[in-house]
Amino acid sequence: MPVPAFSDIARVDARDKVLGRAQYGADVKLPGMLYAMIVPAGIAKGKVTLLDTKAAKTVEGVVHILGVGDFPTLRAEISFRGQPVAVVVAESIEAAVEGAEAVSATYEEAPYVSMMTSPNAQRVEAEGFSVGNVDDVFQTAAHVVEGTFETPTQHHAAMELFGTVASWSEGRLTVYEGCQNLEAVKVALMKAFELAPDQLVIKSEQVGGGFGQKSLPKLQTPLVAHAARVTRRPVKLVMPRGQLFHIANYRPCTVQTMRLAASAEGRLQGIVHDAVQENIAEGHFRSNSYHEDISRMYAIGNLRATAGDVHIDRQMPRHTRGTHPFPAGFALESLIDEMAYKLGKDPVELRLEHEAKTDIIANQPLSPHFLNECLREGARRFGWERRIPEPGSMRLADGTVVGYGVACGNFGAAMSASEATLRVWADGTTRLTSTGHEMGQGILTAVANVVIQGLDIDPDRLEILMGDTSVGPQVATVGERGTASCVPATLKAVDALRARFAELAGDNPPAGNLHQQLARLKRPYIEVKVAELAPGQDASAIEAYRTGGRAGAGPDYPGFTSMSYIAQFVEIHIDPNTRRIRMPRVVSIADIGRVVSPRTARGQMYGGVVWGFSTALREKSEVDPRYAGYLNDDLAEYVLAVNADIGDVDVSLIDKPDANINSVGVKGMGELVMLGTAPAIANAIYHATGKRVRKLPIRIEDLI
Repeated sequence: MPVPAFSDIARVDARDKVLGRAQYGADVKLPGMLYAMIVPAGIAKGKVTLLDTKAAKTVEGVVHILGVGDFPTLRAEISFRGQPVAVVVAESIEAAVEGAEAVSATYEEAPYVSMMTSPNAQRVEAEGFSVGNVDDVFQTAAHVVEGTFETPTQHHAAMELFGTVASWSEGRLTVYEGCQNLEAVKVALMKAFELAPDQLVIKSEQVGGGFGQKSLPKLQTPLVAHAARVTRRPVKLVMPRGQLFHIANYRPCTVQTMRLAASAEGRLQGIVHDAVQENIAEGHFRSNSYHEDISRMYAIGNLRATAGDVHIDRQMPRHTRGTHPFPAGFALESLIDEMAYKLGKDPVELRLEHEAKTDIIANQPLSPHFLNECLREGARRFGWERRIPEPGSMRLADGTVVGYGVACGNFGAAMSASEATLRVWADGTTRLTSTGHEMGQGILTAVANVVIQGLDIDPDRLEILMGDTSVGPQVATVGERGTASCVPATLKAVDALRARFAELAGDNPPAGNLHQQLARLKRPYIEVKVAELAPGQDASAIEAYRTGGRAGAGPDYPGFTSMSYIAQFVEIHIDPNTRRIRMPRVVSIADIGRVVSPRTARGQMYGGVVWGFSTALREKSEVDPRYAGYLNDDLAEYVLAVNADIGDVDVSLIDKPDANINSVGVKGMGELVMLGTAPAIANAIYHATGKRVRKLPIRIEDLI
C-alpha cells in the first residue's frame, strides 16, 4: 500500500553547498598531484600523419606527454573535431595548458558531413511503427492539420565541467569525477586496464549538473587514469568548456513532420509522424523512439511513425533532459493547439476530452494517472477563463500584445533493481548506504525523508552514503529512474528495520527514540540490508545491478505502463514595436506519483520551466559548416536564460501515488519538468500574433 504524504523538509545537503563544503570531482586535491590538458584534433575527419611534441617537452613543468598510439583512444584516425590526439601532464595547470598549446599535428583530411543540411548528407532509415487504420482515418477525416517542426542542436551547458582525478596505489585505481552512471564507468575502466572489481573505486559524491551528458563513460577518464599510472602520481584534468562542447554528448538537431486528424465531432483520430535527426553512423541515440512517449499522451488510437538518421561527422549525440519527448512534443502540442482553433474548441477542453487509458505501443492499460487534474488545476491557478480566444485580441494599455498558451508533456516512469543497507546505532547516529547520484535534484533529501518519516531517529545525525562504488553498486541515475529506484529500497529497509527491532524489543519496548531504546536494550546497533525489484523483475535483475549490467525496467511493465505528466500554462508579452518576447508568468502542475521530497521536487520544476524557456527562445549550438565545429562554445555566446528573463513561476504537484509501480507510488520527474514549456510558449505566441512558429529557438525575426 503506498505510503501517506511526506512532510516538507529542508535539503539535507543545502548547508554544505552554501558553505562550499560539498565535494565535487574537481575539488579533490591529492599529495603530489599533476595536472593534465588534452590536445584536441583540429580536423573533422581524416588521420594524424605527424604529432610534434618537441616544443611541448621544453615547457617548464611538463612531466609527460601521451600521444597517438600511447593508448587505444589516442588514435591516428580522426572521427570528429575535438577528438583527443595527445595529453600533456605537468606540475601545474598553467604548464599543462602551455604544453598542450605547443603540441602541433599534421593531418591528412578526408571528406566529411558537418550538418544535416550539408549537400552530401543522406538519410538512413530506421525501423518504424504502426497501429490502427491510419490510412482510413486520414482519408475520411473531417479536419487535418500538419506541419514540419525543427529543433536545433543544443548542449547541456552544465555549470560543472568534465573533471577527473585519478590515483593508483598498490595496483588499485581510484577515480573521482562527476558522473550519472558510476557502474558504467567502472566496467569501462575494468576492461581498459584489465582490473578486477575490487581493484577499482569510482567516487562521485556530488554532481554539478548532469542532464544526460554525464551518463556515459567519458573519453578523458581512461586517459587520466593511464597518465596517473605512467607518471605514478595522481593526475587531475578539468576540461575547458570550449573543448567540452566538441567532445561531450549533446541534443541532436531534429526535424519532426507530423499530421493530426480529427472527426467532424472533434475527436482526435490519428497521427502520422516522421522524425529525422543528426547522428553518427555508430550512434546509439535511437531515432525511432520519438513517437513512443507522445503516443501515450492522449486517446488517439491510430499512429504511423517513421524515422531516420542523417549521419554526420561530429561527436556522438545522446540524451539531453527531455530526450525524445521534447522535440516530438513540440510538434504534437503545437498541432493540438492548431486543431483546437480549427475545431472551435478551447485547447484545454480538447485535451481533457482525450484522456488516455491505454498504451497503444505496448497494447496494455496505462497506470492510473492525473494529467487531467494537472490541466484543471493549472487552468484554475493561471486564470485561463480570462483568455479571449481570438489571436491578437488581448493587449495591455501600452499596446503590448498578450498571449496565453498551454501544452502538456509526459515521460516514461522507469525503475531499476537496487539495494539499501540501513544501520541505527545506540550512540545517536544513523547510516543509510544507498545507490544513485546526487546531481542537485535532491535524491539525498528524498531518501532522508523516507528514513526520518519512518523511524524515530535523530535527523541531524543521519549519514547517507551513495555515489561511491566502494559502498556498493550505484544505479544509473538517468531517465527518471534514480529516485524511483532508491526510495522504494529505502522504504523497504525502514520497514525491515522496524520489524527486526520489534522482534528484539518484544511486547514491552523501552521508552525513548530508537537510539535510546537500543541503548537500554544494550544493543550497540541494529542493521538490515534489502533488495528491491521493479515490477516484473526477478533475481537476475539484482545480479545485473551488482555487476554493472542492465537492471532497469519500464515504462511498460507486465500488465501496465506508467508515465509521469505535466501541464504548462504560460503568459507571453510581445512589444508592439521591437517584437521582444517576455514571459511574465508560468503555472506548472505535475503528476509524479507520491512526492517524497516536496521542496526539491518544486525546485526541479522551477529549473525545468527556466530550461524550457531557454530551449524555446534562447539556446542553439551554432555549427560551422566549413569545419564541423561549434562557434558559440562558451557561456558568453551560448545564449541561456537568465534571471531577468523569468517572471513569476507558480508550481505545484498533484501528489497522488501510482500504486502499480512501487511501494511508495513514486515516479521520476527529472526529464519531465521542462516538457511542454516550449510548445506552450509557441502556442501563446500564436494567440498573441496569429503566427505559427515551428522552429526553435523562436526569435524576434520570426515575429516580424
